[in-house]
Amino acid sequence: MTIHRRGLLLGAAAAFAMPMPSRSETAPRALVARPGKAQLAPEGYPETDIWGFEGQAPGPLLRARQGARLQRRLMNELPVPTSVHWHGIRIDNAMDGVAGLTQASVAPGETFDYAFDLPDAGTYWYHAHTNSYEQVARGLYGALIVEEPEAPDVDREETLILDDWRLDHETAQISGDFGAWHDLSHAGRMGNIITTNGSFILQRAARTNERLRLRLINAASARVLTLSLAGLEGWVMALDGMPLARPIAAQDTLLLAPAQRMDLIVDVTAAEGETAHLAYMDDDGKWWSQVAWDITGSAASKPRPAPGALPPNPRQAVPGVAGARTVTLVMEGGAMGRLQAATYGGKRLAFRELAERGQFWAFNGTVGRADAPLVKAALGETLRIRIVNDTVFPHAMHLHGMHFREVMKDSDSLGPLRDTLLVQRGETREIAFVADNPGDWLFHCHMLAHAAAGMTTWIKVARS
Repeated sequence: MTIHRRGLLLGAAAAFAMPMPSRSETAPRALVARPGKAQLAPEGYPETDIWGFEGQAPGPLLRARQGARLQRRLMNELPVPTSVHWHGIRIDNAMDGVAGLTQASVAPGETFDYAFDLPDAGTYWYHAHTNSYEQVARGLYGALIVEEPEAPDVDREETLILDDWRLDHETAQISGDFGAWHDLSHAGRMGNIITTNGSFILQRAARTNERLRLRLINAASARVLTLSLAGLEGWVMALDGMPLARPIAAQDTLLLAPAQRMDLIVDVTAAEGETAHLAYMDDDGKWWSQVAWDITGSAASKPRPAPGALPPNPRQAVPGVAGARTVTLVMEGGAMGRLQAATYGGKRLAFRELAERGQFWAFNGTVGRADAPLVKAALGETLRIRIVNDTVFPHAMHLHGMHFREVMKDSDSLGPLRDTLLVQRGETREIAFVADNPGDWLFHCHMLAHAAAGMTTWIKVARS
């Protein structure tokens, strides 16, 4: 595999051709959403105007111990309303941050206090959930790391947030075409530059046989990332924050859909003077370095034994699913789809009329979040949702407030716990979960332009 050092393309237009110590807190600390600047493009290009938490993209890394209580006071210094969703956390419904469902959006100049417990260790993230298709694309997100009581045996860890940005080729400013019909009706808003932790290429140092924990987060609005390791060998330890029952050897390519996370433990196999890489494959099959570790010295004379599994999180079992109630969700619409008409705002509209309103997608014949939920579940009930992708595009389905397991084809065996599932074009997939968190929970496509154009519904979990 040939990996290209993107730092060699500084100033070239071709660079745009590729598609604290932890503690529990007792009073809210500020988390300020405000405009800022970031050097997203290579050196030689101007800084990019972004919206970010604390004016950064990504926002500050938040860390806390498992079982701690996190408190933050959102202060909105943006020119538009916003809110914060704490993605992947089994959270109290009132703290979930979904404007219009769990809270009102926070107006410019106003504040909102978030306070919630952190029941599960793992890799999570936080992001804007008001007009997400624009606000996340402008940089309003950051990582939230919940630490295990006992950390795994690694030398150090890296939290790596990958994103793509749509920038003007000359000014390096974010393109303002957030309502573009092509994005809304096709694969979503794709950028033309990929960053890791806001850097065009992230430079690091490492040593041969050093053991690293890599926490990968895909913050892109729509891009499914195909990643690979070079000069690194390791194991997948957790998906979407949830530890696997046993580590899985990392394959040649790693797939990460929007909003998904992956924890890796890797050993550096590159020799001194070489470079190890986390690389991304573009649409033409060409590999580009996202993170480059220059090897300086040796950490040990030989690799360590394979790691054991991370400790499991509590209350995550899904009991037998054979007798569970099954609900079907059919995805329809988009360009080249077969959707002729759907219900929108209580009215039945032809696809042409929907398109005129910027709405292109439907779940079960309904565009957008309806007054009635997809399903009303009793607290503690086990549900199965059969997801039918009757479109020609992939969709990353994210469930708020709870985790699910995939029901594997031709059996009732269950896959690992997740909160976001990539459903490819024409596929039918099925998930199962225990409705153990009361409230109104969003269920939507995390290709954020798709959600804005109709791909949202919700699930009600009722105490009685």
